Amino acid sequence: MTIPIRNHVLETIKQKENFTDKELEKLLAKDGIMITEGQFNKVLLDLEIMGLISVSWVTKDTRRVEAVTKKVEVDEYEEQIKETEEKDYEASFPNS
Repeated sequence: MTIPIRNHVLETIKQKENFTDKELEKLLAKDGIMITEGQFNKVLLDLEIMGLISVSWVTKDTRRVEAVTKKVEVDEYEEQIKETEEKDYEASFPNS
């Protein structure tokens, strides 16, 4: 079973924080993955639409490709409510 090119490209991008498109193409070629420029652009577009990477123009001919990381924010208020509900639930059992 072969791994789709899209998955391999994503794993390569996740190895480093950001790449230029030229660096990424060289790395893929070194890994033995030969794709046309059109296929490469389609893979980048698909990954960007899925929200897994971000592509931005650095210069006229160069793009920056970055993996998108989701930040999980902890809401202190929600945590307090959750703890209070757990304590109330435990207190509702008189013989424990």
